[in-house]
Amino acid sequence: MSRIDPEATERARRRKGRMVALVIAGAGLAAILAPYLVAWAGLPLRFEFLIYLAAMAAFVWALVVSLQLWRDRDGR
Repeated sequence: MSRIDPEATERARRRKGRMVALVIAGAGLAAILAPYLVAWAGLPLRFEFLIYLAAMAAFVWALVVSLQLWRDRDGR
C-alpha cells in the first residue's frame, strides 16, 4: 500500500495555482493588447477576434482548473 506524500501534493497544488494565475494574466494582457497587436502587424480584423476567442478559452480553462483546485482542497 503506497501513501501519498502530502508535501508533494501541496507542491503540485501550488504549481497548478501558479499556472492558473499566469494563464489569467496572459489572457487578460492578450485581450487588452489585441487591437494594438493587430494594427501593428497590419492583420485583418478577424485576427483580433481570434485573439479574443483564445483569451476567452483561456479564461474558461482557468475557471475549470480553479474549481478543481477548490474542490480538491483538504477538508476546508
